[in-house]
Amino acid sequence: MKKLLIALAIVLAPFAAEAQIKTPQASPKAYIKQTVGLTDVEVTYSRPGARGRAVFGNLVPFGKLWRTGANENTIINFSDDVVIDGKTLKKGKYAIYTIPKIESWEVIFYLSTDNWGLPENWSDAYVALRTTVKEEALPTPIETFTIGINGLDPNFAFLDMAWENSHVALKFEVPTAKTATASIQKTLAGATSNDYFAAAQYLFQSNGNIVDAKTYVDKALEMSTDKPYFMTRLKSLIQAKQGDKKGAIETAKVSLTAAETANNQDYVKMNKDSIAEWGR
Repeated sequence: MKKLLIALAIVLAPFAAEAQIKTPQASPKAYIKQTVGLTDVEVTYSRPGARGRAVFGNLVPFGKLWRTGANENTIINFSDDVVIDGKTLKKGKYAIYTIPKIESWEVIFYLSTDNWGLPENWSDAYVALRTTVKEEALPTPIETFTIGINGLDPNFAFLDMAWENSHVALKFEVPTAKTATASIQKTLAGATSNDYFAAAQYLFQSNGNIVDAKTYVDKALEMSTDKPYFMTRLKSLIQAKQGDKKGAIETAKVSLTAAETANNQDYVKMNKDSIAEWGR
């Protein structure tokens, strides 16, 4: 009988291992991945719900360290160095801790990221950056704790955190101009016409060095055999930005003729509008 029970246990063991009950988490995990300019930002966190409870000042006490979510650490990862409140935060992975208060939150980026909730032994040596963000009251309560990356700009974005009637938006700046300029310089060592055009377009659109933008667009046109209307269009815009409206009009006329030949009505209209504007 004993041998029979042992044999049955051996046979049934694999089935017992597979028959695990799955239930939803009370605070489900969420993942965010967002590119800001040229910097990748990733956030992993768990999302507790209010479920009828008063959150700030009760479930999350004011003035005390909070895990900023639930379960494991809320983790943020930056692919480049970023600037927060004038201070540089090196690229890499950090746990986010906060100290919510009535009118502001302290936000702390912590080097140790393998804790369940708060670290058992807090160390200021692990604090990579600490800053304070103004709290904004929300007119409509948010049931589930939410983190987002919003207000996107090529050079910055906001790390939003909201729950119940409380919201904070932490601005972080990314090194887009520095990274793009380095890329331009590296690429232009063996550049094509399209590379020069892309460099000129970036500098024009980002209010960069307009003299370099003119040099690059001229080089793009010099290397191009067909002198496409979108390149001459960009050159006219750069000339106008430099104050050379007469030259801009002449270049826009070249772009207009090429756009009419290509039957691109969008560029036809844009060039006509610009010629009329610059000729006033």
